[in-house]
Amino acid sequence: MTNTPKPSPTEIKTFGALKKAGFQPQSTKAELRKNLIQALQNDVNPFKGIHGYEETVIPELQRAILAGHNINLLGLRGQAKTRIARLMTNLLDEYIPYIEGSEINDDPFHPLSFFGRQQILNLGDETPIAWLHRDLRYVEKLATPDVTVADLIGDIDPIKAAAQKLSYSDERIIHFGLIPRSNRGIFVINELPDLQARIQVALFNILQEGDIQIRGFQLRLPLDLQFVFTANPEDYTNRGSIVTPLKDRIESQIITHYPPTLDIGEKITRQEAKISAELQEKIHISPLLFSLIEQIAAEARESEYVDGKSGVSARLTISALETLYSTIERRMLINGESTGAARIADFLKITPAITGKVELVYEGEQEGAAAVAANLMDKAIRIQFEKYFPSPEKARKKEVNPYGKISEYFEKGNVVDVMDEFSEDDFTGELLAISPLTDFIKTHLTYIPQQEIPLFMEFLLHGLAAYSMLSKKPLSGGAHFGDFLSGMLDMSPDFPEEEP
Repeated sequence: MTNTPKPSPTEIKTFGALKKAGFQPQSTKAELRKNLIQALQNDVNPFKGIHGYEETVIPELQRAILAGHNINLLGLRGQAKTRIARLMTNLLDEYIPYIEGSEINDDPFHPLSFFGRQQILNLGDETPIAWLHRDLRYVEKLATPDVTVADLIGDIDPIKAAAQKLSYSDERIIHFGLIPRSNRGIFVINELPDLQARIQVALFNILQEGDIQIRGFQLRLPLDLQFVFTANPEDYTNRGSIVTPLKDRIESQIITHYPPTLDIGEKITRQEAKISAELQEKIHISPLLFSLIEQIAAEARESEYVDGKSGVSARLTISALETLYSTIERRMLINGESTGAARIADFLKITPAITGKVELVYEGEQEGAAAVAANLMDKAIRIQFEKYFPSPEKARKKEVNPYGKISEYFEKGNVVDVMDEFSEDDFTGELLAISPLTDFIKTHLTYIPQQEIPLFMEFLLHGLAAYSMLSKKPLSGGAHFGDFLSGMLDMSPDFPEEEP
């Protein structure tokens, strides 16, 4: 993706040969702009793997790059801010030339450092040239309270001064920080509000004038950089904020967001979950389970128990899917089975993937993380239930209740125990033996694969329990389903009554 000649890095080794090849230098922002123009004209997507931003974030990002702006990606955690920044390297030329040995990737046409200037002055066209790959032109720094100006910009190096017998007024004793060493590339600061205000102030000149200031040196280094910052909204990051003058110098602020639909969320989760191809071959996951996992994240983002300012990362659904697979794999190993399929019981085992991913408000802390996770899973089941079956709430008001035969079955004293570690044969046999469930599924879900019928029968039990049409009691390693009224009347105490 470049209009300039692309000499092979193995062929051109000197400044003279570079000039002879007709190489035309350009700034990093101009390079990004040029390659983005080509990408847009050729319908090439440099931001592959980013879903849900096609009509919002990506167009804004493209406009910022075309305008030559530094960028601040503002949004809650888990909204692909860092990934977007890393993908910007796709818009850089594959290789660029620099003066070999330069600490700050000096452009041989416009050297900035003392070393670079001296090489051109002393060697001229014989100055050795090296080539820098685009992957090495990306530098990322996580902002933490202990980051110093020396880390980012640089400082005097007394060891250099002593070893080379140089005065403290000589620019050769400067040890450059991360930003100068990233010259001619993309420099990213993650979680910008966590950077102390006095450190943020040190960035003013770099963003506005392109200069750096190191202690008392009258040093002008018009660095060639594309800055990208990421930040959470300031009302959430109480640890700090972006100082107003710095915010003013960042030309484009782009607001990120969570996936607008469950389908897009599922696409992201499938893409990011680390599941081996071998395991995916062995385990069948119904679309129902993917929807349930995404529904949890959607419910958590609206939950009164979860801090909405903190957000609910896409990592929740990714971890949940990975946990789902591992739960099924464990059961397969226990039962000596070579294949397996996801069940609702497996879905209810993803609690550890939820509890660490949500920040609770006071009421949520009072309930407890596990209880909040159970509440979210229950809500997910209720919402997805009505996408497959008639609404139990409306069914109660109908003259002929579609769930009538199922209710009658349990009213007669029948119960079902579904154990978590049932083998596939035991699981299928236990559920298919309940004729009202089988008949109901075959009537209402004629389109589902034969192998998923037991799953939807189990889903039916959990859904009716969630709507208080059946009772559900936890067992050690399973769940017990029975008549709701009988379950209410079964008030046997957990402890023996005290003697009078």
